Amino acid sequence: MLQVMTIPARQDNYIWLIKKDNHAVIVDPGEAEPVLQRLEQAGLQLDAILVTHLHHDHIDGIPRLLAAWPSARLFAPGDIAGQLYVQRIEDGDELHLDALGLTLQVLHVPGHTGEHVAYYGQGMLFSGDTLFAAGCGRLLGGKAEQLYASLRRLAALPPDTQVYCAHEYTQSNLRFCYQVEPQNPAIRTRMQQVGKLIQQGLPTIPSRLSDELATNVFLRTASPDVQAWAEMNGGQICENEIQVFAILREKKNNL
Repeated sequence: MLQVMTIPARQDNYIWLIKKDNHAVIVDPGEAEPVLQRLEQAGLQLDAILVTHLHHDHIDGIPRLLAAWPSARLFAPGDIAGQLYVQRIEDGDELHLDALGLTLQVLHVPGHTGEHVAYYGQGMLFSGDTLFAAGCGRLLGGKAEQLYASLRRLAALPPDTQVYCAHEYTQSNLRFCYQVEPQNPAIRTRMQQVGKLIQQGLPTIPSRLSDELATNVFLRTASPDVQAWAEMNGGQICENEIQVFAILREKKNNL
């Protein structure tokens, strides 16, 4: 049976380990040591490494992992320094991970960075820093209209999709969502649920896409209440949802 395991790393990163039997695939290894420990403890063979984007907290563990597992395939949306055998991926590519019985579709979702991709298959979305639980990534190389379009693309996936993002930001993201849309009961309920998980030291991720659609204000730019907040706090009349989104992103940056 296919399983997804959480590997905490750095201060608030999540590395994802997808496994079946004794085969494993790693997503966004910002550190090597916790991954190597998990592979050894579980008796797993590393078949492949998937990269969503090229920030250091997503790729720094790659050299040590490939040194330990030189046969592992490396997939990324661009060149990685020192890695000669990276397989560059593009929008629409399909990755056939045969040992896991898993096929993942590559989705180009720029905005956080210009080259960012996500991986989708079997009801799972590995979204990197594009879509967070109750939030989205900063604009660090991309543009607001790109990130807005990328989020709309992800929002169109089936609502029962499990969202595996790369950081534990959920609680602080929900505080911002509540600030924007305090009358939304789904946000209040989710804040309570997430608070209990945090108190128990448990991950708040994965989330369901249906919960994101109900509570994540970056996906709710069509809501009159979200639009009204953006106009009041942005000091302008918003002519479209992209402008609403840009104001939300700017205001979240400054918290």
